Amino acid sequence: MTFRPECIEQFTFLFDERKSMIRNFEGCSHLELWQDATNPNIFFTYSNWESEAALNHYRFSDLFKDIWCKTKVLFAEKAKAWSVNRLTEVQ
Repeated sequence: MTFRPECIEQFTFLFDERKSMIRNFEGCSHLELWQDATNPNIFFTYSNWESEAALNHYRFSDLFKDIWCKTKVLFAEKAKAWSVNRLTEVQ
């Protein structure tokens, strides 16, 4: 997600306020917020969901709708999202 510079603080506050609700949403087993090392306007959320159905349940929830409507107005560019499958984990 790429934010307008003046909106970064607002976004991080919003995320901090709701991160526990997202992480404790049924089916979510992991949640992280990352910031690009060279462009501080770019953020990534990384989450693990027990299934695609669990993720979709979140995506259509009132919690997501609330977060999304408050987040998308802060964007400098259209957000991108990917769903991926782990192929290998190296310990």
